[in-house]
This record gives sequence, C-alpha cells and structure tokens, in this order.
Amino acid sequence: MGFDASVISGVVKFIEPEFDLTKMQLGWAVSCLTLTSTLAMMVAGPLSDKFGRRLVLKYAAVLYAISAILSAVAPSFTLLILARMIGGLGVGASLIIAPMYIAEIAPANLRGRMVSFNQLNIVVGISVAFFTNYLILQLSQSSSSFAQMLSFDEYTWRWMLGLETLPALLYFTGLYFVPRSPRWLAMNGYEEKALEVLTHASGSANATKVLNDIKVNLKENVHKSKAKLADLFKPALKLVLLIGVVIAILQQITGINAVFFYAPMIFEQTGIGVDASFSQAILVGLTNVIFTLLALWLIDKLGRKFLLVFGFTGIFVAMSILAYSFATATYSIDNDTISNLMINIPGVEWSSLQNITFESDLEIKEALRNIMGAELADKHTSDIVSQSIQINSWLVLIGILGFVASFAISVGPVMWVLFSELFPNTIRGIAISFIGFINSAIRFSVQLVFPWQLENLGNAGTFVIYGVFGLLGLIFVLIFLPETKGKSLEDLETILVKSEK
Repeated sequence: MGFDASVISGVVKFIEPEFDLTKMQLGWAVSCLTLTSTLAMMVAGPLSDKFGRRLVLKYAAVLYAISAILSAVAPSFTLLILARMIGGLGVGASLIIAPMYIAEIAPANLRGRMVSFNQLNIVVGISVAFFTNYLILQLSQSSSSFAQMLSFDEYTWRWMLGLETLPALLYFTGLYFVPRSPRWLAMNGYEEKALEVLTHASGSANATKVLNDIKVNLKENVHKSKAKLADLFKPALKLVLLIGVVIAILQQITGINAVFFYAPMIFEQTGIGVDASFSQAILVGLTNVIFTLLALWLIDKLGRKFLLVFGFTGIFVAMSILAYSFATATYSIDNDTISNLMINIPGVEWSSLQNITFESDLEIKEALRNIMGAELADKHTSDIVSQSIQINSWLVLIGILGFVASFAISVGPVMWVLFSELFPNTIRGIAISFIGFINSAIRFSVQLVFPWQLENLGNAGTFVIYGVFGLLGLIFVLIFLPETKGKSLEDLETILVKSEK
C-alpha cells in the first residue's frame, strides 16, 4: 500500500509535460487513487464483517496488481487515472482492514506495537518507492545495454508504476500464511477455530480468558440489532467518535501526503536539481522508516497520548522552519539563465527581468506570467523559479525531515492503533470504515489542492497553514485524549463508552 500510494511522487514530473496537464490535473493524477480508496473504506468494513478480514485483503492485493499493470501501459491521461483508481480500491480496503485484523489477533500488551508494525510496513513501501524512482531515473540516463534494451529513458514513469506488480504479488502470497481473525471467527460461531488461533497468538491460558471475554461481550450485545452507521451517533459513543473524527482529520490536514507525494517537487523548488531532489526524497523515506521503528518500540512503553503530544509539537516546529525558509528566500535571474531562456524560449522580453530581485515565489511567478502569457508560464515557471531561487536548502531539508520524523513517531502509526481500540467489538467494522472515510477524504483534498496551493498561496503560506493545524492538534490531544495502552479491547469499551442508561 505504501509503495502504491507514494510511487506517484516520481511520476508527476514526467506526466505533467507528456500529457500537458494543468496544476489541478496534476493534483488529480495524484489524488484520484485516494478518491476511490475513500469510497472503498465505506464498504470494506461491512464486507470484512460478512466475509472475513483476510479474504477482503486478498482481493485488495489483486486490485494492486491490476492497477500496476494498467498504469504502466496507459496510453492516455484518462486511462492512467482509471488505472490508478482501481489501485485506490485496494488501498481503501487494506488501509482499514489490516490494522483491524492485527488488533483483533494481538495480545493486549503487544497490540500497539503490532498495529504499528502495519504502519512500519507501509512506510517501508513508501521508502522503497522513493528508492526505485531514483534508481529508474538513473537507469534512464544510463548508456548501458541493459538500460537501453528495457527503454528506461523512453518509459521512465511507466517503469516506476509497473514495478508495483512485485509488492502486490508478495502481499497476495503472504496472506496465505496468516490465520483468520479470532474475533471474527467467534462472532460468526467458529469458537473452536477462534480458540486455536488465540492459542497460537497468546498461549493457551490467556487464549481461554480472551475467548471468554469475547463471548461475554457478544452476549451483552446480542439483543442489539446489527450495527448501522446511525449507531455511531448515539450519546454513548460521543467521546470516541469525537476523538476518532478529529484525529482522522489532523493526521492528513497537517500535510503529510503533500510531502510524501510531492517530495521531489518540493526539493526541486529549492534549486538543487532533479537528481538531488530524487535522492533527498530517499532521505524522507528513510527518516519515515527509522522514526516509525521508534514509535513501534515506544508506543506500548510511553503510551499513545505522549507520542501524539510530542509529534504534534514537532510538526508545528518543523512547518514553522519550512515557512520561514521560503518566506526569507529571494529570487533573481542571472545573465546566463536569461541567455539560455532567450535561446530556448524566444519572443519573450527576458531583459525586463534583469537586475530584479523578487521577495517571494508569488512575485516572480506573477512577473513570468505577465511577460510570457499564461500558457507558456504554466509550462516553464517551475523550472525558471528553481533556477532563480536563493534559499538555505539545508534548512528546508531539516524542516522536511523534522516534519516526517514527528509524524512517523506519532500520529502516523498511533492513529490506526487508536481506531482499532476506541470502538466496541460489534460496531468496530463500520466505525473504522466511517472514520477512515473522513481521513481519506481529507487526504484526497490535500493531495488534489497542493499544486494549486503552491501556485496561488506560495510555499511559505502553504506551510504556515499546515503548521497551524499541527498546533491545533496539540491542543486537542492535551484536552480530550485519554491513555489506552495496556488495556484489553473489552476493558476499553467499559471505560470509553458510556452506559446507555
């Protein structure tokens, strides 16, 4: 899932000129996958309640493979969008069903770490995608017979997308080695099989106790009708619904997928060049993995709330650094660049830009639009801006890596742990689908509008917005979030869900 979601970060640079895309179309190319994943979340939970968690994940793996193959051979922008949307169905299913499955099989004292391990694998996929994008970029510039034979130079972005077939096949194969969810088995009358799975996971003594707790919980809820979406809005679930919705929004609205999916674009805006921007994107992926590992180690030691407080504080600080870096940057076009522009883009009064220093990216973009016209500006502005910027690129790198580290050690993995813990057994499937839908809808919006934000609000203004949301997240966690570590799902239901009396 991580590979599928982030591999597009290396593709955007190539498909924008090839298909002559506007900024909103470019955003659509990135976000269309998230749109269908959002829709898939609404049905994945109920389907997993009916057919089982594992079977739904197998179908998700098949959708990944189909999407990868069709994306690689897509002859038009429209067909590329459709292929990516197919992959989005797999993303939506696996994004919510995998942590649900893990929470239902893991012992209480290891549950946070185990659910976080799912997030670790996702970020490993993200990191691998950054690395393979860079590797394919290098092969596209290679004169070796191997690179020439496989036409990496001609089909650079197609190779980037097509490689997703390999992790999809690994995912499908791996699912044959995991058992069905013990709680799903118990809920559907397969108590002996549930006990067998729990015994392997927790030991025989603990397995019997956990199964008895599940049976008691199911009996207490047997008089209730089948869970419906409306049940989420009952007064008894007011607190858990508030926490779930707000954390779901905060995880995405702080801008993590803007950074993951547009990392090379952001780095290239600092003037470091294409190769360097792709290589620095690898650092983003590695930072993500390292700090997710730290979260995996710390989440059951320090607790969910502590990590969230630390993470939202770091997000606010890192985004402030990024906003400051771009706010203090200046832009001027030197004589060599103007000479090249006169040759490559004739008929434009480039001399009018000589000896002028612009104080923001918005100023120079407006000037370029005025002398070039909208059509030429859309095609060439990004390259010209990246050549003319004077900025502390190291400070930008520190801000980006600090943001990713803060996210990866906190709200990245912790959100899914909380989702798997907050809601009662009988309503967990539909609850996670609903909250996941909100999370995915915000993710879609962030990915769609990010190129437009950079174009119209500027780099500094965009990062200020993300930083403010990080600060709001910190305040919310401090006031409303209780600690859930070390408690069984049934105990948490007793604590968090108010009596219907």
